Amino acid sequence: MLPFVISGRAEREETAMNMIKIACLGIAAVLLALFVKQTNAPFSELISLSACVLIIFYSISKLSSVFELLETLSGYVSEQKSYFKILMKIIGITYVADFSANLCRDAGYSAIAGQIEIFGKISIFAVSSPIILALIEAVYTFV
Repeated sequence: MLPFVISGRAEREETAMNMIKIACLGIAAVLLALFVKQTNAPFSELISLSACVLIIFYSISKLSSVFELLETLSGYVSEQKSYFKILMKIIGITYVADFSANLCRDAGYSAIAGQIEIFGKISIFAVSSPIILALIEAVYTFV
């Protein structure tokens, strides 16, 4: 079994409970912000920002396990490091495009958000072209 897979039942349950905690924090912050927005709009935005900061700090604290996973994965694909680097670039482009598009959309700029998403998709296609070509070559050699 691969060492980076969450194998224990307790670890899976802890991960699920952490997600439930974060979801509850987000929902509670939204409900509180909506309730306060009627009387004090700036304070409502402060509640929203505070919830975002708490969730980001909690996410950053969990990054060590993600880095361990990436190190383990890079050890398994040592022969094809270039493909692994491309995969990491694709994941990074996806997160940056999604995050920035959501920020624009929340600010009311849906058109800009859509353009960011389109550029992200084009970038992913451009970055992944070596993998697509290798896949086509592999299929062609079997035919």
